[in-house]
Amino acid sequence: MLSTLHEEIIVIDGNQINNWDREVFEELSAGGLTCVQATCAVWEDARGAVGTLGRWFQMFREHDDLIMHVRSVDDIVTAKTVGKVGIVLGFQNASPIEDDLSLVEVFHRLGIRVMQLTYNIQNHIGASCYEPNDAGLTRFGRAVVREMNHCGMLVDLSHVGERTSLDVIELSERPVAITHANPMWFYPSPRNKSDAVIRALADGGGVIGCTVYPNFIGGHETQLGDFCAMIERLVETIGIEHVAIGTDSTRKCTAEDLSWLRNGRWRFTNGQEPPSWPRWPEWFRSPADFPNITGGLLDRGFSRHDVEAIMGGNWLRLFKQTFEPMG
Repeated sequence: MLSTLHEEIIVIDGNQINNWDREVFEELSAGGLTCVQATCAVWEDARGAVGTLGRWFQMFREHDDLIMHVRSVDDIVTAKTVGKVGIVLGFQNASPIEDDLSLVEVFHRLGIRVMQLTYNIQNHIGASCYEPNDAGLTRFGRAVVREMNHCGMLVDLSHVGERTSLDVIELSERPVAITHANPMWFYPSPRNKSDAVIRALADGGGVIGCTVYPNFIGGHETQLGDFCAMIERLVETIGIEHVAIGTDSTRKCTAEDLSWLRNGRWRFTNGQEPPSWPRWPEWFRSPADFPNITGGLLDRGFSRHDVEAIMGGNWLRLFKQTFEPMG
């Protein structure tokens, strides 16, 4: 039942930040993924992000037997039909738009469909989840959210601070996402989310992608059953239609990559050894292990309908609500 069900349904990962190459694309395919939201900028400015997009366009050409660029929900359906993995391109920070509101539409036209408003420090838009003080969404931030709504770009709050997140949810005319985080009650990390944010997100029609990243589940010894029990409690709290998967997979990323992600250009490492990546749980070492999550949900007693929603249907619905420009 597992292999048949997993092969039949649309499977979407709300966030991955791998060092992308053919082997990783093959892992996506082996894991039965229909679509992945792929991070293509974190600390880059506009020029740096354009360069990364250029490399993605080359990969779409070189590996067109495995992957295809997703700009709309119809493209995801096409990917499923033709047996390719659809790639939704996204930013994990607003740094590529610098302080220029017009760049939201520019990057939308280049294919960006998701943008996280802040990464690990405060920016022109608002606070990150690591800031000791969160003053909320700025005036520029309010303009950015409205422009993202207008252009058809999904707002992501995964690394965003508490008050800023609540401000965004209240302001946004469209549902928003937390593409890769867990509830704070499951594991107490600043990167996980409070009940207040999760409930507000759901009340606004949004979706949270539960992450497998070890630092946000309690380490590599956390069992698949524990992860699925968390999903069950979350579903009971906010409803099946608001819960999905966002693994935050980091395949082939090096210690230097981790140092860049944590430090960017905003602080010196002072010659310290690069940090090390955490060990991933046995049941999810790469995207090829995605069927294990489907199996875990079935073992937990979720119905086929509910598994379809969590594994991809809820992302598909949210993308349909947010990817097209407003009239």
